[in-house]
Amino acid sequence: MRLILLACAFAIQAHAQNYPTRPVRLVVPFPAGSATDQVARVVGAELQQALGQPFVVENKAGAQGAIAATEVAKATPDGYTLMLTTNTPQAANVSLFKKLSYDPVKDFTPITRYGTTSFMLMVRPDFPAKDLKEFIAHARSQPGKLSGGYGSAGSQVSLAMLKQLGKLDIVEVPYKGIPQTITDTMGGSLQLTFVDMANAQAQVKGGKLRGLGVTNGKRSPLAPDMPAIAEELKGYEVIAWFALVAPAKLPEAIVQRLNDTNMKAMAKPDVKEKFALVGTDVAPMGPAEFGKFIQSEVAHWAKLVKLAGIEPE
Repeated sequence: MRLILLACAFAIQAHAQNYPTRPVRLVVPFPAGSATDQVARVVGAELQQALGQPFVVENKAGAQGAIAATEVAKATPDGYTLMLTTNTPQAANVSLFKKLSYDPVKDFTPITRYGTTSFMLMVRPDFPAKDLKEFIAHARSQPGKLSGGYGSAGSQVSLAMLKQLGKLDIVEVPYKGIPQTITDTMGGSLQLTFVDMANAQAQVKGGKLRGLGVTNGKRSPLAPDMPAIAEELKGYEVIAWFALVAPAKLPEAIVQRLNDTNMKAMAKPDVKEKFALVGTDVAPMGPAEFGKFIQSEVAHWAKLVKLAGIEPE
C-alpha cells in the first residue's frame, strides 16, 4: 500500500514538473478591454514565456462574473483551466446575489494575488460640475435625473456608497462590464460612471471623460492630482484586487509551480511598470495568505454592500 502511495505521489510530482504540456485556458469574468482583461494579458504573457505553453485568455462576461466562476468551479482541477479573478466573483457576489451557483471559497484553489486597484468617478468633459463638491451639489439639485452605470461589484458598490453617503438620488444602470459604461457616458445616455484606474487614466489622457475623484481612502499614487472622494464624504473607500485561482483540489505541486512563476514575474521592474500602466499596484500574496484573504474579503464586502444599501438580487 505504501509503495502504491509513493508511486502516486511520484507521478503527481513528475506531472507537475512537466506542467504545462499543452495550452492553458485563462478565463476572465469580464469583457475584453476591462481592467481584469488587461491584467490577464500581462499575466498570461509572463506565464507563457516562463512555462513554454500558450495561456489563452477567454472572456466570459455576465452576472458580475458569476457565469465564468461557475464554469471554472466545475472544470477539471488539472491546471489547464484557470481564472484571473477579482473581488467581484470571489467575495462581493456572496452579498450581491440571493443564490450563487458556486462557493467562492470551497470551489476554488487560491494561487496568487497580484495587486490592488481602485476606481475613478468620471463624467463627460461638458458636465456642469467642475469638481467633486460641485458634483454633489449638482446631483442633489437634480434628484432622479442623473443616471450612473456600473459593470462590476467594485463599481456598483462605489456608486451605491456615493448615493448613500452623499444623500443623492441617482438612477443605477447595470452593465456586463465597465468598457460599455464608458461608451455610454461618452455618448450621453449615462451622466456618470465609476471606471477602473487602468481605463480611467486612458480616458483622462484622451480627454474623452473627466475625473472627479478616486475611491481610495486617500489620494492614489497612480493619479496624485485627483482628490479622494473621502475628502468630501468621510468614510468612503472601495479597493478592488486581481488574483489567480483554479478549480478546487488542484495538486499542490502545480499550485506552487504557478505561484513561484508569478512571484518571480512580479519582482521584475518591467512587469511592475506594466501593472502600473493597467492601473494596478503590485501587492502579491501566496496561496495560503491569499486563501485567508478571500475569506476575510467575503466578510468585508458584505459590510460594504450593507453600507451601500444594496439589496441582493
